[in-house]
Amino acid sequence: MDPIKTRAEDGVLEVTLDRPKANAIDLVTSRRMGEVFAEFRDDPSLRVAIITGAGEKFFCPGWDLKAAAEGDAVDGNYGVGGFGGLQELRDLNKPVIAAVNGIACGGGLELAISADMILAAEHATFALPEIRSGTVADAASIKLPKRIPYHIAMELLLTGRWFDAEEGKGWGLVNEIVPANRLMDRAWELARLLASGPPLVYAAIKEVVRDAEDSKFQDAMNRVTQRQLRSVDVLYSSEDQLEGARAFAEKRDPVWKGK
Repeated sequence: MDPIKTRAEDGVLEVTLDRPKANAIDLVTSRRMGEVFAEFRDDPSLRVAIITGAGEKFFCPGWDLKAAAEGDAVDGNYGVGGFGGLQELRDLNKPVIAAVNGIACGGGLELAISADMILAAEHATFALPEIRSGTVADAASIKLPKRIPYHIAMELLLTGRWFDAEEGKGWGLVNEIVPANRLMDRAWELARLLASGPPLVYAAIKEVVRDAEDSKFQDAMNRVTQRQLRSVDVLYSSEDQLEGARAFAEKRDPVWKGK
């Protein structure tokens, strides 16, 4: 059975990791996730994605250590997009929402922080326990100290301790905490709001943010103002930018075409 279930509606793609018992990711699953998210990236009819897990207990515990022990060895080839299909997917210039429905630890937490926004069920819990299995949470080691205070990120990486959704929200890691029975409704509500927005602007925002991450402010600004980023150049020459100005002048809602 396909470990990835998808549903597309109103420009939104819902991606559900459904691999009993715990939604752990093996090589086949990771490569399949990469295919799904690459198709999402390349399909102009899809504007926003939601990633979640099946069931109410696990979002994702990360790498399937049982499969690894049986020979499903880590060989660096997780498929397009890297582990879980999101972490290294190039040119993904569309919003992604993680709807964390339960335990998100190790690579599961890394998958969540690869999204642009995180909604968490009230009972969701998080951890980076890689130290206990003698390995490094590589993506989290790179990303987490840039997302939350350095000393907190280092504590979580070095101790592997668990924390709940409330603490995650306190550190700015989680956007919203939602009752479990409302999690997907809220994720779709937010996704539909984003899907109604200007896709070329979203693309420019995501590319600018990525480009500026390790750049000096003026260098990044120069690349934007000189239209050296592809998404910015497309936006500044687009019908949508003209439509935004016209809609404002005519006091009406804009109609975005993505071109």
